[in-house]
Amino acid sequence: MKILILSPHTDDAELGSGGTIAKMISEGHEILWVVFSIAGDSLPQDLPKDTLKREFLEVAEHLGIHENGYRIYDFRVRHLDEKRQEILEDLVKIRQSFRPDLVIMPSLNDRHQDHQVVSNEAVRAFKMQSSIIGYELPWNHITFDTSMFVRLDKSHIETKFNLLSHYRSQFQVGRGYFSSEYVYGLAKVRGTQCNSAYAEAFEVVRWII
Repeated sequence: MKILILSPHTDDAELGSGGTIAKMISEGHEILWVVFSIAGDSLPQDLPKDTLKREFLEVAEHLGIHENGYRIYDFRVRHLDEKRQEILEDLVKIRQSFRPDLVIMPSLNDRHQDHQVVSNEAVRAFKMQSSIIGYELPWNHITFDTSMFVRLDKSHIETKFNLLSHYRSQFQVGRGYFSSEYVYGLAKVRGTQCNSAYAEAFEVVRWII
């Protein structure tokens, strides 16, 4: 199966679906991971602007994803709406060249402005061809539809936390959702909902068989 992973910013997909990504890679699925912003303007002033890009590249190396398995854009953080058409056109090109079976993106209920742009344009680009699911980032949601679960082993969640550990800049600024308590706790809650030790939840936007 060909899987397209969409990250508005470098760490979003790991936070929302890192365990699922680890599982799918272990199962041999073909991955293309697209990052739209390296969020240089969100970093503390003492850190280089490419810090999050370098941390994402560590994540890719950890997972064994080579250069042809990811694309990194440098759209300005919190200004993706200004590049909406360009993002759509890039996604259409990916649709034509990669032809994903499954697209994993932020939830349509995600309230972050950059996440909304990526999700809305992804639906426009892929709704006639691919199954589409949205990952969970609870701090950005008012509501979230847990209409799909991916059952995970402890090893998948361990890999997820190890991936997040590469984002040293985010630990430096005290992002609570990078903590082991959050990562393992939410995975345990979602696992309880689907009779599994651990899980990640997704909303189903489009499912094509």
